[in-house]
Amino acid sequence: MSEFDLIRTCLTGIGALRDDVPIDVGDDCALLHVPADRELAVSIDTLVSGVHFLADCAPEALGHKSLAVGLSDLAAMGAEPAWATLALSLPSTDADWLAAFARGFDALARAQGVRLVGGDLTRGPLSITVQVHGFVPAGHALRRDGARPGDLVCVSGALGDAGLALQHVQNGEPVDAYLLDRLQRPTPRVALGELLRGVATAAIDVSDGLAADLGHILVASGCGARIELDRLPLADQVAGVITANMARGGDWDLPLASGDDYELCFTMPPEHAPELAVIAAAAGCPLTRIGEIDRRPGLRFVLADGQPWQPQQTGYDHFKGASKIT
Repeated sequence: MSEFDLIRTCLTGIGALRDDVPIDVGDDCALLHVPADRELAVSIDTLVSGVHFLADCAPEALGHKSLAVGLSDLAAMGAEPAWATLALSLPSTDADWLAAFARGFDALARAQGVRLVGGDLTRGPLSITVQVHGFVPAGHALRRDGARPGDLVCVSGALGDAGLALQHVQNGEPVDAYLLDRLQRPTPRVALGELLRGVATAAIDVSDGLAADLGHILVASGCGARIELDRLPLADQVAGVITANMARGGDWDLPLASGDDYELCFTMPPEHAPELAVIAAAAGCPLTRIGEIDRRPGLRFVLADGQPWQPQQTGYDHFKGASKIT
């Protein structure tokens, strides 16, 4: 099949129909309408074979994940998803692979009201770039620079699941369905992001590990934080790994630095704490208070007995090793 046959067959009509998209795939440009009372939130992510996913990853799961990582960025800003573009390079013509990829992308796009409005398809090493666009009420976007001393630090879902799944895969060990789904089909917390507008003072999505991503909030906000490790929300599988390594204080690097969780970490004034349960129910995911923002710069972790714990890793970085947190 030619490039244009593949686009017409596999990549046209993907996602939800939207009134704000007069022209999408099939012309030189998409034409899009931005509501007058909204700001446009835009994010772009590239996934490279062998770096962000294993070469034998199921294409349908990969289609889901390639969109999910961008939607997670929109969630962190409190934005409502609207449109996506896709730039895809393939090593060879494989209509079956592309059709499966498109199914995974399409299913998540329809569930989140997103329309694929354009992109590019070319030959080359397997690489996927997705740009997402969303709307947020003017002046109400969640940002990284709003945390203040006394704010609570909270996180959605559970931490370390994807990292543990990847460890099992890389070691050739069996992976249960729950962990594999958490790695290959993350759930972007879009509904939660919208509910946090007007409640959270700062937010970020946890893609490179809690330690690294919370660190970005602290730098942007000019403050520090104290995190209580026994409060971290953990699946039984991850908790088991930590318990097995309790002789050296527990393998807390797994939930703190392994990345690919795509949960939201956010800060909020303590007076909003009673609202956590209501927000969690409305968003359909658990929310956990794990610590507090303070004035002293840096990120500190403490064990259940109050003793400090120093992570060996701080999160994923493409171009340098993990840096030490102080």
